[in-house]
Amino acid sequence: MNGNLFRGVSLPEGIRDVAVDDGMITTVGVDLTGDATTGFDVIDADGGALIPGLHDHHIHLHALAAASASVQCGPPQVTSAGDLGAALDRAPDTSGWVRGIGYVETVAGLLDSAALDQLHARRPVRIQHRSGAVWFLNTAAAVGVGLRTADHPGVERDDSGAPTGRVWRADDWLRERMGHARPPDLKHVGSELARYGITGVTDATPNLSDESLIALVSSHTNGAVPQRLHLLGVPLDATPDLPPTVTVGPFKIVLADSDLPDFPTLCDQIHTAHSWGRGVAAHCVTREALLLLLAALDEVGSHPDDRIEHGAIIAADTVEELHHRQIPIVTQPGFITARGDDYLDRLDTSDVADLYRCASLVERDAPVAMSSDAPYGPVDPWTVIAAAATRLAPDGRTIGADERVSRGTALGRYLTPLSTPAAAPRTVRPGEPADLVLLDDTLESALRTGADSVRCTMIRGRMAYRRGE
Repeated sequence: MNGNLFRGVSLPEGIRDVAVDDGMITTVGVDLTGDATTGFDVIDADGGALIPGLHDHHIHLHALAAASASVQCGPPQVTSAGDLGAALDRAPDTSGWVRGIGYVETVAGLLDSAALDQLHARRPVRIQHRSGAVWFLNTAAAVGVGLRTADHPGVERDDSGAPTGRVWRADDWLRERMGHARPPDLKHVGSELARYGITGVTDATPNLSDESLIALVSSHTNGAVPQRLHLLGVPLDATPDLPPTVTVGPFKIVLADSDLPDFPTLCDQIHTAHSWGRGVAAHCVTREALLLLLAALDEVGSHPDDRIEHGAIIAADTVEELHHRQIPIVTQPGFITARGDDYLDRLDTSDVADLYRCASLVERDAPVAMSSDAPYGPVDPWTVIAAAATRLAPDGRTIGADERVSRGTALGRYLTPLSTPAAAPRTVRPGEPADLVLLDDTLESALRTGADSVRCTMIRGRMAYRRGE
């Protein structure tokens, strides 16, 4: 076969045929026949919508792969210290270590080595907070990675200089100290993303090691992750040899809510990234972090590729400022569906009102894109789209009803280009790359059905997922 012909798809302009050849959309028309489609593999759409492939603008691929082999240590599966101890005891003994994810303080407080020893001391245990910011190690694990003599800046110590068992933002370092030389395989992740209709991802993991960078690129070139890759964690001085379907984005910096950088340090970070010709992708969860970033950009100046990651809490008056600045906000309303009840129970009322804004940003033409932050948020983009439209917490309560947007609007924020997440949504037209998703029904119906409506996903003109195959 020379190419593919999608026969009878639903597009905004009506029922059309769409021809694909050599990785590109070549023709969109009515009843395409003749030499232009001779020998093409015909896919009868029966009126199903054909849309551009979805782009997840903030995800962590290696962490997502590792999560599937980890113990769930937080709600809804685990809600108490007793639950946590039982879950750790049940963990299979494979590598000798127990890896837990999704922990939150409501389960058993802010863990340290002593507290974790009370729950499970038999094997080395490391548990990641659901934010992804910190690991908790029991004594056996602390000894195993040599915390006492470690010089990594993320190793937290008490007043006497002894490690507490909390290690901040040190994923690659921990993996190396544990003797796990290679990052996890990504084949399952690539397949899962294709099943959801995702054809491009932005990996937002900061400070990628050489090994992690090589592994990501290799997973793409060998087909394990067929999606286009946009990488935020590439070091500023790195010069990797990348295929055209892997691109380097703005430089990821983290304004950690637990330890905000001082103003001169942040300004220096931004200035350095800009001097290398890259914008910054700034992790900002709290309103304080966001205001600090905006002040630093006023001091240093902006770059066209600067962007804000998360924007979890944005004050109402900051929305207007974001409109004037036109800095993209890459947000994750899926957290409302995953954790909304916890937000309602633990956060101040003023914080809840400012959570994961959508409608106010869209209405003020403040550029916004949507993403998962998987594995810390739900990876399914259709779940995130529904969350943006309903704003429903797991227990049925509503968070920020005024911030609801239509499912179509939310989908559009998944269809923007990887390199310019605030741009207009991509469309199905000749000359565009053949990154396409065929749905079972009309777009309106599919938006309510969700991921089950994805019939096939094409990336660069090749089928990455076809239901039943």
